[in-house]
Amino acid sequence: MFEPDVRRIDYERYTNRQLAAVPLVVLALALIVIGGWWAVTGSPANLGIELSGGTELRLETTASGAEVVEAFDAEVESIRPVVDEDQYIVTFRSSDLDAIRGQATDEGFTIRGSYTTGPTFAAGNQTLTVFGVGIAFVGMSVLVFLLFRSFVPSIAIVVSAFSDIVIPIAVMNLLGIRLSLGTVAALLMLIGYSVDSDILLNNHILRRSGEFYDSAYRAMRTGVTMTLTSLSAVIVMAIVASIFGISLLASIGLVLAIGLAADLMNTYLLNLSLLRWYRGVEV
Repeated sequence: MFEPDVRRIDYERYTNRQLAAVPLVVLALALIVIGGWWAVTGSPANLGIELSGGTELRLETTASGAEVVEAFDAEVESIRPVVDEDQYIVTFRSSDLDAIRGQATDEGFTIRGSYTTGPTFAAGNQTLTVFGVGIAFVGMSVLVFLLFRSFVPSIAIVVSAFSDIVIPIAVMNLLGIRLSLGTVAALLMLIGYSVDSDILLNNHILRRSGEFYDSAYRAMRTGVTMTLTSLSAVIVMAIVASIFGISLLASIGLVLAIGLAADLMNTYLLNLSLLRWYRGVEV
């Protein structure tokens, strides 16, 4: 089984400020991106039609993508070709499914599938999404504080988990990946994964005997191996899904890959530096 040589990481060469600076700067940039996106669009993320309302058609045609776009009176939000098929997945902000289907039929397009989300239902989905993520995050925070009963180790886990969510959302905005119910599920998975890796590190350092760095390296051998294995799996999933034109799985895989990479940084730079400061380890 693959096991990284974590002892090659010489933490003693760097101060706590140096270790924490990189993840904090990345978190700040992510918050700037999300804040700017919110100011321009009125939403912190690029919402999919499940959360904003709209219509999606799967069309079969030999026409070009540009010709498909020009065929509709309703504004086309996005159009994606289906790999190795004369098909397109076309998304509209309009929820008037009958009118859009009628135009598609009039233009000679074959409709292979369609669905629509009304504004009221989309608003309800937004509320449930925010509530679900909020409950998961608050529940995680309470559990962490109950486990460690100390402010610094607990806040280190909470900040790391927060960053593991914020960074993928910012990258999603930059890459044009929409926040859908599927990608929200990926963000919820990242909360659980982040807490798992951070608790592993905190537990080894705070509750087991041994010198600080020995305890940290023991936790890292398990944690880094686990994260790199998961990272490899989701990257493969994203690549395979992209090849076969399964856009939702590709998006979920990419979000998870970004979040897992962020978790490596936050856990073994930010969290570890806070624990080292809390334990009073000399650098």
